[in-house]
Amino acid sequence: MTGGLIAMVLAGIAKPLMFSHNLCVGSGGRPWHRLVAAPPQSLQSFGRAGMGTIEDVRELASVLPRSVEAVVRDRVKFRIGRIVYLAFSRDESMMGFAFPKEERAAMIASDPARYVLPSVGDLRYNWLELRLELFERDELREIVLDAWQFVVPKSVAAAYLHDKSPH
Repeated sequence: MTGGLIAMVLAGIAKPLMFSHNLCVGSGGRPWHRLVAAPPQSLQSFGRAGMGTIEDVRELASVLPRSVEAVVRDRVKFRIGRIVYLAFSRDESMMGFAFPKEERAAMIASDPARYVLPSVGDLRYNWLELRLELFERDELREIVLDAWQFVVPKSVAAAYLHDKSPH
């Protein structure tokens, strides 16, 4: 896996690995940084005009039934009860969301510049992360709705979607 990334860096497709802004604490209490590959230079300005923001996500997530916004350790999170379905990095450049772990590898393979594996500690969860700057508002809307549906009771999702569909 490292060889592939090195080849991408040498070919100019990706930047060298950089430290993320989040300092994590391992189970032994020792701090460590999660390494994340920067998006390719050619995609840095992709979708800037219609780029999605945390405010776009907040606008949708705040009206979803049972959805609650919380700030935990300086990070904005949205949850249903105790289950988090959306979380933002401290600098709001990355968004994690509920996503089936069985489909995670296929999603990352489909667009590795936009989707990122979660940290090692979060790999056990149904979770995926994305680079917010590379997504349009409409794409984020679909991702937020899917993540919400993944954790909310099916009857609540069905009632909400039925009310929002044109009759």
